[in-house]
Amino acid sequence: MSDEIICRCEEITESEIVEAIRNGATTVNEIKKWTRAGMGLCQGRTCRRMIERILARETGIELKDIKPSTYRQPVRPIKMGALGE
Repeated sequence: MSDEIICRCEEITESEIVEAIRNGATTVNEIKKWTRAGMGLCQGRTCRRMIERILARETGIELKDIKPSTYRQPVRPIKMGALGE
């Protein structure tokens, strides 16, 4: 396992993701819920693929068969004034 940071926004390491998988996380959404990886400001734009690859490697699931995580709206932060225009 590595202490390489996978999710920069939430500062989640590869070893934290692997630990979640070994403790029973079998989907990207479960990893997200257990570790917060992919829940930062970028909403997983920078780490989602790495998380999917780690999940595939650790579980033996084909990368093409891994269901992508869900996204929360708004995906990008906006100024509150933009909502009233």
